[in-house]
Amino acid sequence: MQTRKIVRAAAVQAASPNYDLAAGVDKTIELARQARDEGCDLIVFGETWLPGYPFHVWLGAPAWSLKYSARYQANSLCLDSAEFHHIAQAARTLGIFIALGYSERSGGSLYLGQCLIDDKGEMLWSRRKLKPTHVERTVFGEGYARDLIVSDTELGRVGALCCWEHLSPLSKYALYSQHEAIHIAAWPSFSLYSEQAHALSAKVNMAASQIYSVEGQCFTIAASSVVTQETLDMLEVGEHNAHLLTVGGGSSMIFAPDGRTLAPYLPHDAEGLIIADLDMEEIAYAKAINDPVGHYSKPEATRLVLDLGHREPMTRLHHKSVVKESTASPSPLSSAPAEPTQPNYSTDTVLLHEPS
Repeated sequence: MQTRKIVRAAAVQAASPNYDLAAGVDKTIELARQARDEGCDLIVFGETWLPGYPFHVWLGAPAWSLKYSARYQANSLCLDSAEFHHIAQAARTLGIFIALGYSERSGGSLYLGQCLIDDKGEMLWSRRKLKPTHVERTVFGEGYARDLIVSDTELGRVGALCCWEHLSPLSKYALYSQHEAIHIAAWPSFSLYSEQAHALSAKVNMAASQIYSVEGQCFTIAASSVVTQETLDMLEVGEHNAHLLTVGGGSSMIFAPDGRTLAPYLPHDAEGLIIADLDMEEIAYAKAINDPVGHYSKPEATRLVLDLGHREPMTRLHHKSVVKESTASPSPLSSAPAEPTQPNYSTDTVLLHEPS
């Protein structure tokens, strides 16, 4: 596929409307319009941009946090919904690629989802985070190997990971091996446990995004969210737990294949777009020095096995009754008339692996 030599990209740093899908869809389209007005070909949103990151599961006991569950599930995004098609229509109307992060509702379960919509309004791929991080597992189900996906687009080969998937070396290598040119790195806000857990800080996690570019010789577009006072009020953050979640936490950036930052950082509590031009020739320069899935690899020493097997929780098997005529014949030593044969009814399993 012929790809563009220069791709203008935008990483979102903004506050998602709190557990409000309709307002979130409107803000998504408005930000996409702003990016398009700046000449951008691609806009990238953070982890669970819609309907917002479920900070409530980090702020109290599971029984306490359940009071937010029904609202969060109701405002999560179905990929066959009117809300999703509204965003896809906007991508087509504006002529911009949208890399979206969302809580995906599928049946009665939620998943940490990402998808890429092209400038014609077509969804090129969707994926789910393979392993939700820590208490996220009380909200979200898991993805599969098939969610480690990179695909050809007019912008180049594009793949994505969520949050601490960037600390999973094998998942990263699975994407590197598919020759990413542009990597979508979706993050939440970094204002959670800021005094207690340095591993959750912007400094550590932006470093993970930066090293992703250097390891994979690709552009990394890291998008994050911002916590507002309205978020704290909704989640009842007060004197007893004020140290657990604070205002701000934004830290979005675009990294070059050699690890350079391609724009200034915004203040951690500011909303806006990080915009940069991605010169695709830079990938060739980086690959000439270090290609860990090519000339810099040692597959006879170490290699990755990606198991694409998948099992659904239910498989339908169809049965039908089959009549088999008996072929028995009388013994040649017997003069007695042969007994009349009876049909032999048996049930054979026919078919089928029908999708559940």
